[in-house]
Amino acid sequence: MFNFNETLSFDNKELDVFTIGELLVDMISDDYDDNFNCNHYTKYFGGSPANISMNINKLGSNSAICACVGNDSLGNFLVNSLRERNIDTRYISQVDKSTSMVLVSKSTSTPIPIFYRSADFNLEYNEDIDYALKNCKIFHFSCWPISQAKSRKTIEKVLEEARKNNIIIGFDPNYHPMIWEEGHDGIEYIKNLVSKVDIIKPSEVDAERIFGEDTPENQVKKFINLGAKLVIMTLGKDGAIVSDGTEILKFNTLATEIVDTTGAGDAFWSGFYTGITKSYTLKESLNLGFATSAFKLKHVGAIANLPKIEEFENIYNL
Repeated sequence: MFNFNETLSFDNKELDVFTIGELLVDMISDDYDDNFNCNHYTKYFGGSPANISMNINKLGSNSAICACVGNDSLGNFLVNSLRERNIDTRYISQVDKSTSMVLVSKSTSTPIPIFYRSADFNLEYNEDIDYALKNCKIFHFSCWPISQAKSRKTIEKVLEEARKNNIIIGFDPNYHPMIWEEGHDGIEYIKNLVSKVDIIKPSEVDAERIFGEDTPENQVKKFINLGAKLVIMTLGKDGAIVSDGTEILKFNTLATEIVDTTGAGDAFWSGFYTGITKSYTLKESLNLGFATSAFKLKHVGAIANLPKIEEFENIYNL
């Protein structure tokens, strides 16, 4: 299905990428402090699928986010943030629950989060989601909506409909035991899910939480053996390795300055998805993903003021 030197073929659709999942507030410490001794935090727009949608629109493609927020001031802040960036908010529900939030330490390595969840997993399949799935090229989701029963049921229905409509499915296996439903085997669920998606991008930490410690090459093989079609394993400062099941490519990091790692993985997804929907080859799109991530790393918060995707070719000599 995937060839590193070829482009992907898509029908002409209204949406390039449709994401479903968490839309929440990131409260990021003003100081570098992994022990949460900082007394001052700044409010940022957050949530991985929401970050990806906002980034993709900045880069020059068309994306929308389906999510659930609270009918409160923080929920209004998130919805208004989307509208200010001309992102369609018809897929956002507001419910009488508190808007979900993550308290996170500003970090130059892997940020440490504390999760406060309420509204985000109250997602229900509806006509708007059905419409988007018939009119998008790529569907993307993460572990957040599958970690709770109500939204997990919605994602299972979405995956079924996405397959019927020949949509490329991307999955971020960002498993964390603190977000998962008590008494439910999230790791086993993720392992069974891998064969139902097309693209998966684990970090080293993600893979270790799912499989235990091992070399990156062996971790990639484990995802392939579970049925993954394309595995992108990010290795922080060591770049990434990518496998289509027959060939493995090594990519070096393009980052030259690290101010805050929050949202770096989302930035990669954004550049990568924009590349493949704009008819770059798979290998070119991977490089664009790493370039977008490197650009984001120079800014605090998950969202940076990204240029159009074509400009990255000159900025990073791609």
